[in-house]
Amino acid sequence: MEIVILISQVIMSLALVLAFVRVVRGPSLPDRVVALELFASIVVGLVGVYAIQSDVSSFIDAAIVIALMGFLAAIGFARFLERGGPRDD
Repeated sequence: MEIVILISQVIMSLALVLAFVRVVRGPSLPDRVVALELFASIVVGLVGVYAIQSDVSSFIDAAIVIALMGFLAAIGFARFLERGGPRDD
C-alpha cells in the first residue's frame, strides 16, 4: 500500500506542476479558470491520499473545504466573465 500511495503522490504532484504551468501560461482567462479548478481538484486528491497515508480522518474535512472553495472560486470567475470582464482571447 505504501508504494501505491507514493506513486499516487508523485503523479499528482507532477499534475499539480503542469496545472500551475497552465495557470501561468494559459492563452486566455477562461483557460486559466479551468486550470485553477484542476489545481484545486488535484490538491483535494493529494490531501485525500495523505489522509489515507496518515490514517487521520480530519484531513478529509479539509479536503471537502478545499473542494468547496475551489468550486466557489470557479463560480465567481464564471460570473465575472459572463458579465463582460476583461478577456484576452
